[in-house]
Amino acid sequence: MNFSFETVVYLLGLACAAGTILARISALERKVERHNGLIERVYKLEEWHDGTEKRLDDLERGIKR
Repeated sequence: MNFSFETVVYLLGLACAAGTILARISALERKVERHNGLIERVYKLEEWHDGTEKRLDDLERGIKR
């Protein structure tokens, strides 16, 4: 099997490009994980807020009686 210089350079270029793409995909995956964590925390806060709002409404009704 005989490779020409151009073939070797081409293959090295492909390998570098593939490495760069994989690194960028990994960085995007980390960003998505952080974003998803934030969304989960926001949902928990909204649930907590709804419960707190309901308790406040119950207290206000109790005061009005």
